[in-house]
Amino acid sequence: METRQSPVAIIGCGPAGAAASLFLSKAAIPHIILEKEVYPRDKICGDGCSGKTTAVLRKADPAFLDEIFSDAARFLPSYGVTFVAPNGKALDIPFSLHKESLKYPPGFTSRRFDLDNFLYGKLSGPYATIFQGVTVQQLERTDAGFRVSCKANQEDMQVKVDCQLVIGADGDQGVSRRLLLHDNIPPKTASVGLRTYYKRVKGLHEENFIELHFINEILPGYFWIFPLPGGEANVGICMDAALVRKKKINLRQVMQDVITLHPAIAPRFSEAIPTGKTYGWGLPMGVEQTPVSGDRFLLTGDAASLIDPFTGEGIGNALFSGMLAAEAAIKAIKEKEYTAGFLKEAYDDVLFRRIGDELRLSYTIQKLLRYPWLFNLVVNKANKSASLRTTMSSMFADLDVRALLRKPSFYWNVLTNR
Repeated sequence: METRQSPVAIIGCGPAGAAASLFLSKAAIPHIILEKEVYPRDKICGDGCSGKTTAVLRKADPAFLDEIFSDAARFLPSYGVTFVAPNGKALDIPFSLHKESLKYPPGFTSRRFDLDNFLYGKLSGPYATIFQGVTVQQLERTDAGFRVSCKANQEDMQVKVDCQLVIGADGDQGVSRRLLLHDNIPPKTASVGLRTYYKRVKGLHEENFIELHFINEILPGYFWIFPLPGGEANVGICMDAALVRKKKINLRQVMQDVITLHPAIAPRFSEAIPTGKTYGWGLPMGVEQTPVSGDRFLLTGDAASLIDPFTGEGIGNALFSGMLAAEAAIKAIKEKEYTAGFLKEAYDDVLFRRIGDELRLSYTIQKLLRYPWLFNLVVNKANKSASLRTTMSSMFADLDVRALLRKPSFYWNVLTNR
């Protein structure tokens, strides 16, 4: 097969790669997408989509949200999160304090099978060329950029792409990070998760709040229940990977013990039925800032280790980074400048200026979970204080408010009811 020519090659077509493609197409930049799987395909995930997800989709095309929130079979509006402290006290925190003024729900849940296939269906057009079922085998430097060599998974066919710029969107274990960053491979996955779909889980919130249960035995991790369309739920557990390895924890057994033995959770599963297998995966948490670009390349989503260390949510940051990568690529092509320094300023600096403090703060909060009494205290006080609940709700919209949690004065005010 002859070698294809394209200004940009995107490796991977999950949310990060799809977002990069959508915004490149809006700017009329031709690009080629190289995807290992064949759509429709599934992806193991918690299935929660934050306000960042809706913001990026709205910027890509407002009609996307019209379609999403009119499709009850695939997308379920979500209006908040319930935190359950180790002492069993629950705290409902809405995603927005101004629900009545919102045109769209602030968040939603959707099986990754549905979300990713929805996004994939929006990529057709004159600027995006997609190759499915191809595995990238080699990335070679050329005078003009990269030659990306792939092999079709199901047949003896080679695909080669000569491009000026590569956008890596193929996950933390993908070829992009391994081949492009060389000596900057992240440490072992910060957390590990398990997920099972269930039907007939009792007690789901009437506004489809996602639930995070911080149980003593799994701290600083958590057990989650995310409502899904059709009355189902994504049920899972997330734990510190180093702790799991050190103590040789059987994560499947721990999750099953929570479901069958925990005094508050077990009754909700008394009639629940799993609708599929239990799957596990690693979560490349954004616990430290590492390079996400270099000479003629940009890394996005899980390839850039952008999962939120506190909530484990990665879809929003994947879409957001894909959008910013496209914007950096557009700028690089316009100015014909692809050096590491230029791309760091156009992408890394912009990305971490937007979400760097958020990731650092989430990591700080996650570390605080090693002190259950402190989390119990905050939840107890918040249930009694409308002003504290308002402050915590604002965490989802105002990063300056979230930064309060790093200040000792915040906890002093909690202790003294101020």
